[in-house]
Amino acid sequence: MLKSFEAVANQLKFKAKVISIDNLAFKFHYRATFIILLVCTVLVTSRQYIGEHIRCMTGGSPTIPEHVINTFCFFTTTFTIVRHLNESMLERGNIPHPGIGPVHDDDEKKFHAYYQWVPFVLFGQAIMFYLPHLIWRSWENGRIKILVYGLQMTSLSWHIHCQNDVQITPNHTLQTKSTITNRVAIIRMEFLRHLRIHRWWAPRLVFCEFLCFANLILQIHYVNEFLNGQFLRLGIDFIQGNYEGPMDPLDVVFPKVTKCHFYKYGPSGSIQKHDALCVMALNVMNEKIYTFLWFWFILLLVVALASFTWRFITWILHSRSTRFNGFVFSMACPGRLHPLDMVVIKKTLAYSDWLFLYYIAKNLDPPVFRELLSSLVKELRGEVFREESDEEVEEVELRRRSDIDPDQFTKIQQQQQDIEKIDMVDFPEKSDKLA
Repeated sequence: MLKSFEAVANQLKFKAKVISIDNLAFKFHYRATFIILLVCTVLVTSRQYIGEHIRCMTGGSPTIPEHVINTFCFFTTTFTIVRHLNESMLERGNIPHPGIGPVHDDDEKKFHAYYQWVPFVLFGQAIMFYLPHLIWRSWENGRIKILVYGLQMTSLSWHIHCQNDVQITPNHTLQTKSTITNRVAIIRMEFLRHLRIHRWWAPRLVFCEFLCFANLILQIHYVNEFLNGQFLRLGIDFIQGNYEGPMDPLDVVFPKVTKCHFYKYGPSGSIQKHDALCVMALNVMNEKIYTFLWFWFILLLVVALASFTWRFITWILHSRSTRFNGFVFSMACPGRLHPLDMVVIKKTLAYSDWLFLYYIAKNLDPPVFRELLSSLVKELRGEVFREESDEEVEEVELRRRSDIDPDQFTKIQQQQQDIEKIDMVDFPEKSDKLA
């Protein structure tokens, strides 16, 4: 069984990415869906699970070899009769199989040719789901990886004092605190140097996320057309179907037995029609694949809509709420962050810079990011609040310095207001009040 997946497994690396440059919804598309579609492609092209894809019989006619009629009916269209898709007739024994029975000239026929293209369509869909990730990787160009590489596993460095970096494994190095400090300084300088140049970062990421969503809608529409308009209700019919009788809802979309007409010249030169009955073993696998894909695409829709909702919320609140910034950066970098840092981030960073800093936080150890954030805040606050005071920043600093209960904090605020009133009067009056 595993031999069928060797060709796919050799091309896939099932390991966690050290560097994160996108969100979970993005990974649902280019990792999970891509792998699922490749596995489905292998399943429908493997004969060891379902045997021959199609086997046809023509009533024992000795003039048509079996492999000829099998090949002909597989590469041409087979069909079923619409009026014979009747479960009551099947139960009474009037027809042998759903859609199979006598054919009249005015009968409506339902042709089935999709089974020829299922492997190609599944593989093409896998490529389409991976394409937005390729575009984003080419645009991102490893910027996050260059900045944070080697700083993901530095917890030991804060507890072990070494003079030099220690090579633990070929891929892991125990760095000294001085090395980490120098690396943090480099990240800080690069972030500040490109503070307004990073504005392309967020729009391009959001555009690629929109490409994933647009591709999902396109694939649902295409599969529905591919299955003759029967895909949109496939999951609903599957849930509501009755599987106790001789016919189930999937037999209409994926018939197990179909008809095929083969024409050839007879001994006298006249055209002879041979009515073949074909067993479609391939549809046993197709019905399960597309039923699963219906539910999977619904899950992808929910995840994509939730991702867009979250992205909109971050765009609205990143410059409006200090608590929201603290919540988001605490999720990216577990641990308590200083409220003053969040105030400065809220007031200074555009959304693209904010998102870039968020992904840096996701890829750094908490102690390293807190050190980076502290140095960044000093620079940003010095540039923005150099010439004017900021009430929210002063309030946060006062809370930090006081570290007391709310009643005492209110008294300190009242004292500061009294001092400000004294500063606004003339010197003689100020002396009297101070006395």
